[in-house]
Amino acid sequence: MRGSIGSMVLERLRHSGVSRIYGVPGDYNLEFLELIERTPGIEFIGTCNELNAAYAADGDARLTGIGAVLVTYGVGDLSALSAVAGACAEGVPLVVISGMPPWHAIQSRALVHHTLADGNYDNVMACYRQFAAATARLHPASAVTETDRVLHAARTFSRPVYIQFPSDICYVDVEVGTPPAMEPQFDPVLVERAADLVVRRIRQARQPVVLVDALVRQYGLVERVQQLCAQYGLPYAALSTARTIMAETGPGWLGAYGGRASDPHVADYVHGADCVIGLGVRFVDSTSGYFSQEIGAGALVDIQAFSLTCDGLDFQGITAAALLDAVWRKLASLPHTRAEPPPAVQAAVPSAAQAWEQAAFWSRAEAFLRPGDVVVADNGSSMVAMLHARLPAGCSLLVQPVWAAIGYSLPASLGACLATPHRRHVLFIGDGSFQMTAQELSTLLRHRCNITIFLINNGGYTIERMILGPQASYNDIANWDYASLPAAFGSGAAPLSLRAGSIAELDAALVQAAAHQGVAFVEVGFTPMDAPPAMAAMGQAVRRYDYGIETPDLT
Repeated sequence: MRGSIGSMVLERLRHSGVSRIYGVPGDYNLEFLELIERTPGIEFIGTCNELNAAYAADGDARLTGIGAVLVTYGVGDLSALSAVAGACAEGVPLVVISGMPPWHAIQSRALVHHTLADGNYDNVMACYRQFAAATARLHPASAVTETDRVLHAARTFSRPVYIQFPSDICYVDVEVGTPPAMEPQFDPVLVERAADLVVRRIRQARQPVVLVDALVRQYGLVERVQQLCAQYGLPYAALSTARTIMAETGPGWLGAYGGRASDPHVADYVHGADCVIGLGVRFVDSTSGYFSQEIGAGALVDIQAFSLTCDGLDFQGITAAALLDAVWRKLASLPHTRAEPPPAVQAAVPSAAQAWEQAAFWSRAEAFLRPGDVVVADNGSSMVAMLHARLPAGCSLLVQPVWAAIGYSLPASLGACLATPHRRHVLFIGDGSFQMTAQELSTLLRHRCNITIFLINNGGYTIERMILGPQASYNDIANWDYASLPAAFGSGAAPLSLRAGSIAELDAALVQAAAHQGVAFVEVGFTPMDAPPAMAAMGQAVRRYDYGIETPDLT
């Protein structure tokens, strides 16, 4: 079967699960965009800049499994790169396609725009190699095999990949063939041996626990892990990078784990466990209470995507999916007793007598959420509050605690809204984060997304104030008229836009927002040092780790 290189790339993307490509037009990708316009089953979503496009694709991929971005060479590549690096850090598969100058320009080292005008066409590729599981520059002689190789890497390693697409080969006709199978390979004998070891550890454990990280999302392991925990009565906890991936209701759910930053009953149970089944666990500063995890010596059974480390033994050549299948099969035939986790702490009920401060807001925000909502929270007060919240059944929480780029959440919400338009979306974002990527509010309005946005206006970077400089001018930002922006950014009928500076105003706004379809924007105002209770402890931990001081000298 023959077809154009451009059509082949689009068909391969669709076969991989891509139905939306986010990006910005540029003169080197226009012919490919023309082809997208004429191709059913795949849609181009224009964004305000390439950084936001990659964030949107990231939000889409977290709910659908893979995302795609289209940029133009040089300026577009590097604009998107921070978001691509974030996807790499957080284990999100993105396909970045860069429309680049034509092959005749590359071969003659022509001095063209969007380059350094030095004839070098390799420097941008060198940048992307640091943050991509695979890279390729398409050529008619190898375009099909290179596309297949790169997309296979995206799926296998659950990381971004990067394709440079010279502008003059989109309609070159090649032998296309059918896409190859993309299942990672494993050694079944090693899998059985590894499973025997894991089963023995679980059977011998006095207090086992499963510790869930992003691996479970990256490789579609939710049903396997849920089945294993239910079959053998294993309690489970989740790091902040894995909140809501597993069901957070029922007898097996222990709670969110982040070292000594966890609720005490969760930390005590995990730290007292003699068998910790770690699923892709990485103890990053921001996910471990600044390295306050206390996993007993020899307790960790470390399952990664393609390896197992346990009892001093290391197994390569396996996959987490095959290992979990084998463990469940072996345990299913054995008698067992159910491990009982400690009872969870009950969520606080909002009180009308509370003072107007963030504690009152977050208790009401938690009550505002419904089962099945997609909740997105930006780095800072919003993420800290949502990571400590008890979310309704079926909610999906999108946060970025490892790369921790402020501004991520607004464009990520765009991707989430377009990926799951049948669900309600709720975004919590601070004023400093909002100013980073505010343009994409216009795209949410343009696509009539069903989202309620809570803008927390506390006059600057409160999370930084908690670390250093509580009164410093460098933590101040311009105070925009936030509630007026939806009307200015949108066209047609003005969206619902409200302000709340008291509990009574907030309660009224929540009623209106709950009944609204489309974009609802609620600005809530607080004093600069008002924050969720966990923020002060977090600020102290960061200050101590980064600067080696308990209390800063403010004189």
